Amino acid sequence: MNKPKGKTYTKPGSLLKSQIPIRTFSEWDESIPGYLEIDLVGHEGGDLRGEFIQTLTAVDICTGWIEIDALRNKAQRWVFESIDEIKKRLPFKLFGIDSDNGAEFINHQPHRYCVENNITFTRSRKYRKNDNCYVEQKNYSVVRKYVGYFRYDREVELITLKRLYESLRLYINFFQPVMKQISKERIGSKVTKKYDKARTPYQRILENPGVEKIDKEKTNRTVYKIKSS
Repeated sequence: MNKPKGKTYTKPGSLLKSQIPIRTFSEWDESIPGYLEIDLVGHEGGDLRGEFIQTLTAVDICTGWIEIDALRNKAQRWVFESIDEIKKRLPFKLFGIDSDNGAEFINHQPHRYCVENNITFTRSRKYRKNDNCYVEQKNYSVVRKYVGYFRYDREVELITLKRLYESLRLYINFFQPVMKQISKERIGSKVTKKYDKARTPYQRILENPGVEKIDKEKTNRTVYKIKSS
């Protein structure tokens, strides 16, 4: 039996595109946490008919901190509620959100929410997956690795995924060190990349001077709860 493949079904939204600018990296201060790339992963199992569960993935560019949440479908209501919940769970302030051009993101509700909360809201260029390379990588290495490519569309599966993600986000953020690329140099046809020392997103938060002391203490309390449970 062949493994079902994920499909791309994001349709560019026309609403508010003139008000939500295309992201340029110079506008974001990626030396501090709080700037997130967000994306949806559809669990259609190769069959786009009807409704199926979506996973919202949010990745902080500076630290690699990841938040994941299961949604009933890609309706704007669920996407907005999930973004708001992720904002509350983050161990640092949210300064910016960058999404693709899908109508589930490019609509009045998220735009109004970002304006009211002083959050920069940008979008990627059409058909340029590299513009969202951080979240695209986590879609594969986290969501697809642990959930797979099969179809999930039942209530019990939605509940199961939500419970899985509650534990998975802690495992990835506190116990999975990763290296971060710090430079890339091309000499002729050879490309040399340099990476920093592997650290967990949690460690990167503690080391970052841009994170407030109260947020670091809150994150430490989470670690103590995990270890004592």
